[in-house]
Amino acid sequence: MRIIITQNITLDGRVEMLDEWFDPQAQDEELSAELMRQSANEDVLLLGRQTFEDFRGYWPLVTDDTTGVADHLNQVDKRVVSSTLTEPGWQNTQIISENPIGAVAAMREEPGRDVIVTGSITLAHELIAEGLVDEYRMFTYPVWQGRGRGFFHDGAHSARPPRLKLIDSKAFPSGITYSAYEPSA
Repeated sequence: MRIIITQNITLDGRVEMLDEWFDPQAQDEELSAELMRQSANEDVLLLGRQTFEDFRGYWPLVTDDTTGVADHLNQVDKRVVSSTLTEPGWQNTQIISENPIGAVAAMREEPGRDVIVTGSITLAHELIAEGLVDEYRMFTYPVWQGRGRGFFHDGAHSARPPRLKLIDSKAFPSGITYSAYEPSA
């Protein structure tokens, strides 16, 4: 399977949502269609504990979703990385409690389509540092947040971000742009 990080990001490269710039149900039709196109190739949704708990507290409760996202998230195979969570409380969920990097490396060797990581900034940074990411997908929102964690780790001890090659891009009527990259040599 391919490991893909998909993030919503601000113009200044921030993925941590400290302000009200992202609404999961405020999408134009073209953006919704792109998200569903990508979801059609998703075999596993891989999340860190905090993002999982945020998703679990929101998506299973949505009853008026016309985008299909709620239905997809309720049905997809979900894996949550957590050393503290003991009961996922959401159907089709497995907990990865030990050696998450090893578990992701093993998933990468399995047959199948895409393993999608979204949100889960700490987990995403670890996967990037270990060179386990096959594709980076960025949905850039036309806002400047000015603070918060970025797509790539800013720390002095972090690994250098990989060189990337653009493989796809689109602009949507809402002003959001989409760019997909894969590591280049």
